[in-house]
Amino acid sequence: MKDQISRRSFLKTAGTALAVGSIGFPSLILPRRREKLGVALVGLGSYAGGQLAPALQETDHCELRGIVTGTPSKIPEWQERYGIPDRNVYSYETLHEVANNDDIDIIYIVTPPGVHARDSIVAAEAGKHVWCEKPMAMDEEECQNIIDAANKNGVQLTIGYRMQHEPNTQTIIRYGREETYGAITGVQTGAGYSGAHRDPENWRRIAHLGGGALYDMGVYPINAARYATGMEPIAVKGRQWSDRDEMYSEVDEHTDFEMEFPNGIIATGETSFGNSTNYLNVECTDGSYRLSPMQSYRGVRGETSGGTELPPAGINQQARQMDNDALAIKEGTDPIAPGEDGLADIRIVKAIMESSRKGGEWIQL
Repeated sequence: MKDQISRRSFLKTAGTALAVGSIGFPSLILPRRREKLGVALVGLGSYAGGQLAPALQETDHCELRGIVTGTPSKIPEWQERYGIPDRNVYSYETLHEVANNDDIDIIYIVTPPGVHARDSIVAAEAGKHVWCEKPMAMDEEECQNIIDAANKNGVQLTIGYRMQHEPNTQTIIRYGREETYGAITGVQTGAGYSGAHRDPENWRRIAHLGGGALYDMGVYPINAARYATGMEPIAVKGRQWSDRDEMYSEVDEHTDFEMEFPNGIIATGETSFGNSTNYLNVECTDGSYRLSPMQSYRGVRGETSGGTELPPAGINQQARQMDNDALAIKEGTDPIAPGEDGLADIRIVKAIMESSRKGGEWIQL
């Protein structure tokens, strides 16, 4: 392909196949028996380019074979770097035509949360397995619509919760399940960063695209409290605010929240675009354990009150996540983080937002 490509020629290249409507499949679509499954990344932003595409060069069960973008100028560099043929390049408008492409088994949705439902449903109706980045969608209805589309079309739906694949995180999940340090009595967790989204077009500043600290980073502590306890909360309360209204007038810059679990367990959480936080502390009747940092791309480490060290695993988290999810597709087994996991977090997100609007009162779930 030439170094410069116009939108017209891009759409012509990406749109040669016939449109395919929604197709119902009686059971999970299992891929043809081959060494690696083909992945197409939808949305070529910083996470797709800086983390997922490089990680797909290290995976054993899947590989990068296609791209979907609304920015034609990005295409030549991606094609040159990853050897992607013209036939595997799509726009958002032609994504449905991937149904005709046997090179691609999986569509990985890496667009802003506000369009996750749109893109995930198109991918599922094209008969492709769907990996959807967190947060899953904007509300419970959108999450359920994605789940329903995957079920209707017999494809597997997985949410990109990479931490659940990380070895030290899996260890603390096991501690909670086996009550290694006794029954859990409390959880404290937070995820946020100190910075600034100065570009007014950055989706993290735009409410309808899923911006704000709670959507972007808050799902980490919410999900962490759920997987650490192995329980679902019965009530939540929260408070949202912004210090820098020039950037975060539409969305929250900071959110603090509490989650009440069965047996009187309280998890406190925080998330922010203005303060760096990155920890998970779990208190138990016979001791405690913690991860700090708990959600970084690398260097996740921890310790227990009994003196056990949990050193960094030294893995590529995204590669491990995608290999685990690809293997689940190959073997027809349940993924570690199914769509219902993403739905559960969004239910909590919406309840925290409701609580904040009502002055921080408890919202029953």
